[in-house]
Amino acid sequence: MEKAIKQAIQSGRLVLGLELGSTRIKAELLTDELTPVATGAYGWTNDYQNGTWTYSLAQVWRGIQAAYQALATAVKAQYDCQLEQIGAIGISAMMHGYLVFGDEDQLLTPFRTWRNNTTAAASAELSELFAFNIPQRWSVAHLYQAILNGEPVTRINTMTTLAGYVHWQLTGQKVLGVGDAAGMFPIDAATGQYDATKLALFDALPAVQAQGLHLERLLPTPLKAGTVAGYLTPAGARLLDPSGVLQAGALMAPPEGDAGTGMVATNSVAINSGNISVGTSAFAMVVLPSVPKHWDPAIDLVATPTGQPVAMIHANNCSSDLNAWVTLLGDAITAATGMAPSDLYPKLLGTVPDADADLGGLLAFANLSGENLTRVEQGRPLQVRTPSSRLTLPNFMATQLFAAFVPLSIGMAQLEQEVSLKQTAMVAQGGLFQTPKIAQQVLADALGVPITVMTNADVGGPFGMAVLALFAQQGGGDLAAFLKHRVFQAATGITLTPAAKGQAAYQQFLVRYQQALPLARQAGNLVD
Repeated sequence: MEKAIKQAIQSGRLVLGLELGSTRIKAELLTDELTPVATGAYGWTNDYQNGTWTYSLAQVWRGIQAAYQALATAVKAQYDCQLEQIGAIGISAMMHGYLVFGDEDQLLTPFRTWRNNTTAAASAELSELFAFNIPQRWSVAHLYQAILNGEPVTRINTMTTLAGYVHWQLTGQKVLGVGDAAGMFPIDAATGQYDATKLALFDALPAVQAQGLHLERLLPTPLKAGTVAGYLTPAGARLLDPSGVLQAGALMAPPEGDAGTGMVATNSVAINSGNISVGTSAFAMVVLPSVPKHWDPAIDLVATPTGQPVAMIHANNCSSDLNAWVTLLGDAITAATGMAPSDLYPKLLGTVPDADADLGGLLAFANLSGENLTRVEQGRPLQVRTPSSRLTLPNFMATQLFAAFVPLSIGMAQLEQEVSLKQTAMVAQGGLFQTPKIAQQVLADALGVPITVMTNADVGGPFGMAVLALFAQQGGGDLAAFLKHRVFQAATGITLTPAAKGQAAYQQFLVRYQQALPLARQAGNLVD
């Protein structure tokens, strides 16, 4: 096997997936037979500056280069050869947000990420205008809010997502995978392009006309998976690898959002399939046979990487507060016992099955940022208990997991009222599931549906993007069939069904949570 991998490296028969997530930039290199070769990563976090969640573009490139360099170093160390050629590359990143550039490609405002809950007026007006839900984090909501706020938008020449920006710098092409594009502006499922009727409605808005904007001219061109989206230029190769070893010429797949790569990595692009990704945020995706006529504001309509309509439930918050508590408890445990940090999650989450049936009456709100699904405008994590609550480690850790999953479960309940869900299980991915079964069982209990976690090799965003790069290199076709027969033909997984005890505990927690939601909303008045 090692000899075959070395030959693939030397001949450039490789695919690279690179994903810019909210806490890590991850790169995964595979052979064109999807055999793992090497990985690289770079940890980062968003900054909260002047009321805006952001990442600097300088840090974007520091992180990309560090992740790539770690990968290239691993190749050199294990296979004693340099990484000079790559056959196909795909870029993925956090969806939505606001990245706008001027005529000379200069950034006009700091990057406004999906996490910003600052476009309520624009979101409401556009949703009513289009008769279509426009979430606050979508790019068009950010643009229209900027117009309403009196920002100098006439200087904008290009608006894109983070994945679209990185791809543009590597290839010179202003394009975007249709799944990511669907988080910028509504997509017409029949054409795979931006909805022409809604574009005309937007351009006709008096505030937009006063600025002389034509939205489609600002947006990247949507491309379906399997399309060639350009090639790595010499300048792009130097951006990825400043050492100059990497050669230009790699075929580039359409850049996608993390939702699209999550669907690919969990084999969930076929109609009626569903998947869940949990991390800093949490989102559930269900692939639909057609576009529904009526929608709840909690439900987003996006698309698979091939343009098939998808119902998306997006919770702005999931594991961030849990991670903070594990770090705090871990510092204390490590100081007292010398336990390795890698053991913290298994040890702490391993106490959850010993929690009381009512979690000791504890309550938590894991809102590091605002949460649209529960109408909480400002992020204020809270821990709440009464004098009679039983504050034990199992009760506390179970409470943190329940709090992480509540917004998603509330959104899924609303989705079930709108759509007849036909999948027998949801496939889940995310770092929380590295500790076997604990978070998986809590999620099954919270959602009331079976949850499957795959046991095959690392299936995450960069893996899904590498698969899309290979799909484009091999000419596209039927993505669902490609995944079934080429990628996941031998994949297995563990499925956990909802447990009566866990469901009862979750329902008790949910009652306390909903009763105390006014407290969570009022906490936003606390000055940051």
